[in-house]
Amino acid sequence: MGKVRITWRRSAIRRRQDQKDTIRALGLRKLGQTVERDDSASLRGMLFKVEHLIDVEEAGE
Repeated sequence: MGKVRITWRRSAIRRRQDQKDTIRALGLRKLGQTVERDDSASLRGMLFKVEHLIDVEEAGE
């Protein structure tokens, strides 16, 4: 299982509440913040939901 680096790039203002909740569940608190998470199917579903707000890249182990 690899890691994924997630960076919050676009504001969640004027977005649906479920998208805002997903951003928070990913561990993102501030615009421009980057976090690393273990790759999984459930994480990929969350990323798909907010793909227009974030940048995703594979992180080295």
